Amino acid sequence: MINVNNVTKKYGSFTALHSIDLEIGDGEFIAVLGPSGCGKTTLLKLLAGFMGPTEGTISMDDTVLASAKRVLPPEKRNIGMVFQSFALWPHMTVAEHVKFPLSYHPNKIKEGKKELQERIGEVLKLVGLAALAERYPSELSGGQKQRVALARAIAPLPNLLLMDEPLSALDVELRMEMRKEIQKLHRETQASIVFVTHDQGEALAIADKIVVMNQGRIEQIAPPEVLYTRPETEFVATFVGKCNLVKGHWQNTHFVPAIDSANTWPDLGVADSFKESGIYPVRPEQFQLAAAEKDGLQGVVSFVQYQGHEIHYTVEVGQETWTIHESVFASRFNIGDFVGISLKHVPIQKGSLVSN
Repeated sequence: MINVNNVTKKYGSFTALHSIDLEIGDGEFIAVLGPSGCGKTTLLKLLAGFMGPTEGTISMDDTVLASAKRVLPPEKRNIGMVFQSFALWPHMTVAEHVKFPLSYHPNKIKEGKKELQERIGEVLKLVGLAALAERYPSELSGGQKQRVALARAIAPLPNLLLMDEPLSALDVELRMEMRKEIQKLHRETQASIVFVTHDQGEALAIADKIVVMNQGRIEQIAPPEVLYTRPETEFVATFVGKCNLVKGHWQNTHFVPAIDSANTWPDLGVADSFKESGIYPVRPEQFQLAAAEKDGLQGVVSFVQYQGHEIHYTVEVGQETWTIHESVFASRFNIGDFVGISLKHVPIQKGSLVSN
């Protein structure tokens, strides 16, 4: 168990992190998600021991790793690290990369040479590199290099595995493949993983829990399904997937869109912060289009994108512009068509976790 307790990090007069609280359970896969400059890499560096907090503490299993007065260095922590740039040594073979942490890591193997070679073989087999053990980094593809970096990080069985945007240097096909590999490694090793990314699709796909950060603060912590279906703030709603923030007002348990007061929408689990602001967050797939009728909420299609399994519509509704996703099997509309818009009454998932 790793606990980040009221951690603040300042660089001179600039505050990179504001009173962060985070709990990482044993074997938990956490994605830290946010735009550039939000503080996610600073948080990772604090967890790794590359620097210390200005205020607050970081502890692992009741042992304080870092405080404003003392920082346990990275080499004395039972952690593994995977970098964005692979960070491989050109003069070392694949097998030598795996052997290095087994010799120098604080959790290093203490058996003889035979056991050491067996562990190297196990790790290379786990990441699918057994046949490439004697190759050098210059002889590997991008995906293979990332597997070497993963193998090196997991070899000494770390309690915590830190990943700093490890897939950003790969192309789309490899990213998808490596997502599966990382999930497989997580199941096999049972290590706690903190995965930093700015790609919301990546975070939704692989994490048990997502920490959304913005301007040095945690906006919300929740499982992917809860985060997507029940965002707590406007930032989370618009950063994690697309979301239409429809203006209007709330009447008890119903919402009245400003664009058409004759329509009312039920409360499907909307957070209190949106109710206080007179907003109803609607995901593009929660809307439904039909041929325009005399009554009801109407708009005009201004843009159409075919996406294979879906058609993405941009619809002008009064002074607002909404994004609506429909199945390719639904009725098709063209630019300039008048359409009727209704809300699909699909309940939003309840049970959001702690949010700051």
